[in-house]
Amino acid sequence: MNPSQGSSVPSEHETVGAYALGILDDAEATAFEAHLAGCEWCAQQLDELAGMEPMLAALADLPGSGSTPAIGESLSARPSPRLVEKLVDEVSERRAQKRRRSFYMIAAAAALIIAGPLAAVAVSGGSDDGGQVTATPAQSTFRTMSEKKSATDPSTHVSATVGMTQKDWGTQAVLELKNVKGPLKCSLVLVAKNGQRVTMSSWSVPNWGYGVPDARTERAKQPLYIGGAAAFQPHEIDHFEVVTFEGKKLVQVDA
Repeated sequence: MNPSQGSSVPSEHETVGAYALGILDDAEATAFEAHLAGCEWCAQQLDELAGMEPMLAALADLPGSGSTPAIGESLSARPSPRLVEKLVDEVSERRAQKRRRSFYMIAAAAALIIAGPLAAVAVSGGSDDGGQVTATPAQSTFRTMSEKKSATDPSTHVSATVGMTQKDWGTQAVLELKNVKGPLKCSLVLVAKNGQRVTMSSWSVPNWGYGVPDARTERAKQPLYIGGAAAFQPHEIDHFEVVTFEGKKLVQVDA
C-alpha cells in the first residue's frame, strides 16, 4: 500500500515527525536516517514538515493537544489535519517519556546526595601509612545520637556501637566499628523481630583496618563511622549484625 493513499501509515514511517522535530535519540535518529535513504514517501513528508517545529512544539504543550479537530483546522496548509494531530500526540508522548527519565535521574541523584554524607568514612591525607584524620558527617551525627547500643565479639574481638534515631519513615543509624582489619567487604544488617533482614549499608575495610588500638598509624587507630537507614521503627528491631560478604558474622549488637 502507498502510504500517501491508504488510511494507515506503516510503523517504519511513524517517526518522521519526531525526526523533523529533533526529539529522537541518537540510535533512533540513525535508524530512521537509514530508512529515509530508501523511502521517497518519508522524504516527501520531511519536506512538508520543514519549518513546522516551533508550531508543533507549542501545540504539544497545550492541554488536551491531539484530542480535538480544531488543531487540524487551525493548520489548513499541508500536511493534513489528521497527520498534524498524530504528530502532536507523538511529540507529547516523547516529551512525557523524557520528563519521566529526567525525574528518575534527579531522584537517584537526590538519593546519593542525601545518603552520601552518612556513608562517609574517616578522611585522611590519602596514604595508608599516615595522614591527618578529620571528622566526617557520619561521626558528627553519631555524636548527637542519644540512643546507642554496643557489643564486642569474644571470638573476633571486633567492637561495634550502633546509634539510632527514630524517624517517621523508620530508623536512621550510624555504626561505629573498631578493631577490624582487612582486606574485607562488610555490611551492616538489621534483623527485625519478625525475622526479616535488611542491609543498611556496606563498605570495604583496607588492609590496615579501622579502630585498631595498637596500630602504627593514627589513621588505622580511628574507628569507622558509616550511616544507614531502614523502614523499621526502633521498637521493631531485634539486633544488628556486622557481617562479611562471605557471610561471617564479626559482631552482633542487640537493640
